[in-house]
Amino acid sequence: MENWIIHAAGSAVFAALTTILAKIGLRNVDSHLATAIRTMVVLAFAWLMVLVAGSGSHIRHVDGRTWIFLILSGAATGGSWLCFFRALQLGSVNRVVPIDKSSTILTMILAFIFLREPMGGFTVAGMALMAAGTWLMLDLKKDKGVKNRRGWLFYALLAAVFASLTAVLGRIGIANIEANLGTAIRTMAVVPMSWLMVFITKGQKNIGKIDRRSWMFLLLSGAATGASWLFFYRALQLGNASHVVPIDKLSVVLTMGFARLFLGERFSKRSLTGLALLTAGTLLPIIVTLW
Repeated sequence: MENWIIHAAGSAVFAALTTILAKIGLRNVDSHLATAIRTMVVLAFAWLMVLVAGSGSHIRHVDGRTWIFLILSGAATGGSWLCFFRALQLGSVNRVVPIDKSSTILTMILAFIFLREPMGGFTVAGMALMAAGTWLMLDLKKDKGVKNRRGWLFYALLAAVFASLTAVLGRIGIANIEANLGTAIRTMAVVPMSWLMVFITKGQKNIGKIDRRSWMFLLLSGAATGASWLFFYRALQLGNASHVVPIDKLSVVLTMGFARLFLGERFSKRSLTGLALLTAGTLLPIIVTLW
């Protein structure tokens, strides 16, 4: 098995843990404040890995083009996080996550346009299956009578757009730099953006109100995110974005399983059918490529 597949699969596992731990930690915490706290954990984790890998000295060799794309990728990540965790606060995991993961389709299109990665018939067929699966899992009818029933959808869609930009910009920026160092630099761009949103919304006043349980789950979620990023950007270094991202996005399967196990969320036959189509569409182009 190719190394990029192993790293992409590791990213998916930790991404699933990130979502569940964050959902639990967000119950009594403003989403912007929670995102900022998690980002600090990821930053510490990322630079710890730079020290372990001994790649810190390489920072002086990073050229201007790499800095620009890594910072832009980090800014896109910040936007994706802020929207995603706001969506999680307003909606259930089994609806927010499929929309967020639909960024796979947009990422593959952007990779074809800007990175000139191939897009054959099987890739297009896979994208169609993913789109159909996402639509089935959405099931907006169940939101009738629920306050802010469209709010989570708006933020989830924005999260998907930013996530797509994150992957493509990150693929360009990380091409000529050690993966751990690239991840750490990107995270530096996310931190000020996250805390700026906290101060704009005056969320810093609520830091003292966060209970011990929420702190624990937010910190664990941040650590899981850090691990997911390290696997993801190493995979991007080794493989094409159009191949790496779909495997990473398979975290939706694990996430929904965890949501059922730990959050007690239930899934309709429609949602399960959608999940099957989403999974099939994700795997189809990869299997064909490796075959």
